[in-house]
Amino acid sequence: MKGDAPRLVSDIGGTNARFALVPAGSVNAIEERTLLCADFPGVVEAVRHYLSAAGNPPVREAAFDVATGITGDYIHLTNGPWGFSIEQTRRALSLSRLVVINDFTALAYGVPALEAREIRQIGRGTPVAGNAIGVIGPGTGLGVSGLLSHDGRWLAIQGEGGHTAFSPMNEREDAVLRILRRRYGSHVSTERLVSGMGLTNIYQALCEIDGVAPGPAEPTDVSRRALSGAERQCVETVDMFCAILGTAAADLAVTLGARNGIYIGGGIVPRLGDYFARSPFRPRFEDKGRTSDYVRAIPTYVILAANPALRGLAAVLETRA
Repeated sequence: MKGDAPRLVSDIGGTNARFALVPAGSVNAIEERTLLCADFPGVVEAVRHYLSAAGNPPVREAAFDVATGITGDYIHLTNGPWGFSIEQTRRALSLSRLVVINDFTALAYGVPALEAREIRQIGRGTPVAGNAIGVIGPGTGLGVSGLLSHDGRWLAIQGEGGHTAFSPMNEREDAVLRILRRRYGSHVSTERLVSGMGLTNIYQALCEIDGVAPGPAEPTDVSRRALSGAERQCVETVDMFCAILGTAAADLAVTLGARNGIYIGGGIVPRLGDYFARSPFRPRFEDKGRTSDYVRAIPTYVILAANPALRGLAAVLETRA
């Protein structure tokens, strides 16, 4: 029976696609699996592979989140290999309904379901109920969303806030920006610095500024050498990355009036662990000029939960039934 069929949810990033099933009458994801996007020519093939491995359940409804803006039927990942038509995908998978939303919109919908053990507060601040919540996080790109309270429900913002212009706060960041303008043109987005590519960009720029030959510049290489203290430019890279994220998070806080808290997701920050807690993130978050007292009172949290966006997608399917 259709009413007893599980629903399919998928968190589709630039690098990985995470899949799960949501049993009828539940918002809890099961059978979670992660696939590399590069291993499949498109989303339909990845879905079929996942469903086959899960025993080919009779799925009729699905919700995907994607790491890009959504302006029509055709989706193309900003930092990933896939492009697809929502309607053609629905038909190819024999679905009666396919909902597609932005990845950080899905993450935002998952925030209210987070348990205390699944978040870590960084710095001080106390949430003020009834106010907005901000959600931001670096991974392959920089995702941004927020939750607004309306008639007892949370409504999530669907936007592309990671592409706002980067604004440096000191001379060292000025110098990095000048180098990145040569590469990207006059508009250098915050995502160009606060993301996986951002770690590479900052590191290579600092090496150029300091007149030293860069070592391996993959994001994982830079992070590993920073955490071990093995290379000064790597340590400065991660510190600058965290500081710029702090400024971006504060911008989001004052824009939304997010006195209920800022939540940091994505794949990079949780892996930094205690380093992030000691980093310049929170000092830069609180360095907001005339609104410094305002943002000091706002708590910031790192999301530690695995695949919380899948919960958000399950909630979307339930509320939009």
